[in-house]
Amino acid sequence: MDMRGMRGATTVNEDQVEQVISATRELLEAMLTANPGMQTGCIASVFFTVTDDISSAFPALAARQMGWDSVPMICAREIPVPGSLPHCIRVLLHWNTDVPQSAIRHVYLREAVKLRPDLASQAQ
Repeated sequence: MDMRGMRGATTVNEDQVEQVISATRELLEAMLTANPGMQTGCIASVFFTVTDDISSAFPALAARQMGWDSVPMICAREIPVPGSLPHCIRVLLHWNTDVPQSAIRHVYLREAVKLRPDLASQAQ
């Protein structure tokens, strides 16, 4: 079995705990839906980043609330590139799977579709 990387991103309107948790949950659920067969036990790790304007909650909390208790996760700040998309939550999920990398479906929601419109259209 190989390990595959899966990317995703979403945005919130404001830095509020409820919005960060809800948007992260929506993103993770969309990633699960877009990649049938992915189960929590096969997720090796998850790396979340948030832009400097998000500090109210750790995105990993949403995953924990979804039952991802044994998945190693970490949250960090995205580098503050001038002109970058604000209020953005990004995720890099490492999945142990036999699915080829070319078949992995990355998920970009809300304003984050601007980051990778080529990949965002794959999930449709």
